[in-house]
Formats: sequence, structure tokens, C-alpha cells
Amino acid sequence: MELKGRTAVVTGSAVRVGRQICLELARRGANVVVNYRSSAGAAATLVSEMVELGVGGLAVQADVSVGQDVRSLGEAARAEFGHVDVLVNNASVFPRTPLATLTEEQWDESIGVNLKGPFLCSLEFGRRMASAGEGVIVNLSDWAAQRPYIDYLPYLVAKGGIITMTKAFAKELAPHVRVNAIAPGPIFPPLDLDAEEIEESRAGTLVGHWGSPTDIARAVAFLIEGSDFITGVVLPVDGGRLVV
Repeated sequence: MELKGRTAVVTGSAVRVGRQICLELARRGANVVVNYRSSAGAAATLVSEMVELGVGGLAVQADVSVGQDVRSLGEAARAEFGHVDVLVNNASVFPRTPLATLTEEQWDESIGVNLKGPFLCSLEFGRRMASAGEGVIVNLSDWAAQRPYIDYLPYLVAKGGIITMTKAFAKELAPHVRVNAIAPGPIFPPLDLDAEEIEESRAGTLVGHWGSPTDIARAVAFLIEGSDFITGVVLPVDGGRLVV
């Protein structure tokens, strides 16, 4: 699917990796709906930057873990652009949750944003794409869903669910909607990582360095534009972290 003239919704996209995904799609000619939960100022700035690139942009506040919010996101996107061709499920929370102090509330938040959110968005947009006869969904998982580390159990369970959900939706929405996932490795250090942990992540790659949000954004664009013969796959973008 060529992005020029299309409309994409990117969840959780006002900052960090999501922001770069939006800019990459906009540079390729897509109108982009920026979804955010609390970063209103950053979302507005991003929309302005995309409009300067000659495409349409729209910022929509929505908590993707809430069904009514997701429906409102879809309504706003369709009211502005008529239809949605691409969904990128990027919204995520990544709190450190040591097992000794792990709470039910922490579990519910991580599962809600990281797994339920992509599920709700895939229903909202995917069924309409299937009815229209065309569409692409790209989900964001994590390399560690296949090699879990400690202190992030709810997050990793959710990201593991993304892998299964990607394959299941690829079957459910075939043949007209392609559904794939990306499993990033060390891309953007969380704020709670100390210097030793950052160095450990770098040393754990085959390429010897951290990746960047641009690496993920270009991978997203590839899964949309690169081939119409790719669906139900999980693409590692991890510097070789999975095979170290």
C-alpha cells in the first residue's frame, strides 16, 4: 500500500517513538491522526510540523484502554479524513514492577494500555478496513516478549499477547487487511534505567549500539509500503538482541 494520500492513525504518538512514526508516514504523503492521552501540547506541535510537510494532521485525545474513547477516536478520524487506511498500535506504558511489590492495579494498567488497547483499536478500525476491502495494521511488541527479563512482568505478558493477537487478527481480517508486528530491541532508554543498565542493553546487541526511533519508524513504513505479501509476522528490530 502506497502511503501517499492515505490516512493513518498512530496511537500514543505525541512523543518518543510514536512521534517519529508519525513524521515518517507524513513525509511519505500520509495524513496522520496523532492520538495522545495527556501530551496535548506535544501533539499539537507535531500536527503543525506535519501540516508544514503538506499533509493533513489531527490530534485526538483518547485513552485506548477505554472502549468509548477508542470509538470517539475513530469517529474523529473519519469526520476529518473520511476513512482510515492504516492503524499503528504504538501506545504503551513501561513501568518497572518488581514482583515483590506488584499490585493488581499495575497489572490492570499494563494489560489495559498494552494489550486491550491494541485489541479495541484493531476492532474499531480493522473491521471497517475489511469491509472497505483494504487496510494495514502494525502492532508494536517487544523483543523481550520472547526472552523475558525481571521487574516488568505485566508489560512483558501484554507484549507477548500482542504477538498472538497479531497472528490471530491477520487470519480474522484476511485477505484484505494485512496485520503485522514489530518487536523493538534497545531503542529509547526508559527514564528509570541507570547507566549500568543502559550499557548492558547496548552490549547485548550484535551491532554494539542502541537503535533509534527512526529505525522503528522505517520498519513501520516498510510493513505498510514494502510488500503486500507480508502478513501475520513479527519483525525484530533489535540489533540482533534476540540471538545474542
